[in-house]
Amino acid sequence: MAAAGWSAGWLRGWSALLRRSFPILAGVRGRCVSGLRGPWSKVVALGLGVTLSAIPVAQKHDPSLLSNEALIRRAVSLVTDSTGTLLSQTTYALIDALTEYTTSVYTLVSLYQKYTQLLGKMNSKEEDAVWQVIIGARVEVTTKQQEYLKLESRWRTALRLSEMAAEAAYQSGADQASVSAQNHIQLVKIQVQEIRQLSQKAETKLAEAQTEELLKLKEEEPLQPAGCQDDSKSAEEAYLRED
Repeated sequence: MAAAGWSAGWLRGWSALLRRSFPILAGVRGRCVSGLRGPWSKVVALGLGVTLSAIPVAQKHDPSLLSNEALIRRAVSLVTDSTGTLLSQTTYALIDALTEYTTSVYTLVSLYQKYTQLLGKMNSKEEDAVWQVIIGARVEVTTKQQEYLKLESRWRTALRLSEMAAEAAYQSGADQASVSAQNHIQLVKIQVQEIRQLSQKAETKLAEAQTEELLKLKEEEPLQPAGCQDDSKSAEEAYLRED
């Protein structure tokens, strides 16, 4: 402890002696501190500015974009997009089903025409074989018809939803969404109408082929023996029951 006190006293005495001997040293500490004070104050200010600039500032939003009307328009636009997608998918499915149905009807028309041409030229076994093919084709037509009728019901539902969405968009002021939905509706209506006309044309051909086949059967009856006429009449009755 005595040694420590002596060392501290010696240092203070030596410092006083230096200041008295070299007065210039007395202002060194003050000048150094005052000299550093300016630059360091700038550094501190700069650091504070950087710190403040790093603090996130809330962005200003346009109040009109968050209004009830704007939110409704945005929501109704999403609805028109969704109903449009549903309408497109059901339209494609319905067109495919109608195409398959139309193809099966034309196949049956071709079979009836061949059968009519061969009337009076076939024996009973050959005629039965042809009738089995015709019956199979008629079952296929009925199956395809049921499939397209089921899809047509779904398509009509999707169409009504799209029309309602287009109307909601119009009432909400979402003009672009409304116009796009209405154009889409008109387009799919035209597409379905075109393929439906083809299927109706095929059905007309089928009715004509069936009528022609019945007329040919009646023409062949006077040329057949009584037993054959009975068989032909039975076959005609069975045919009518199938219809």
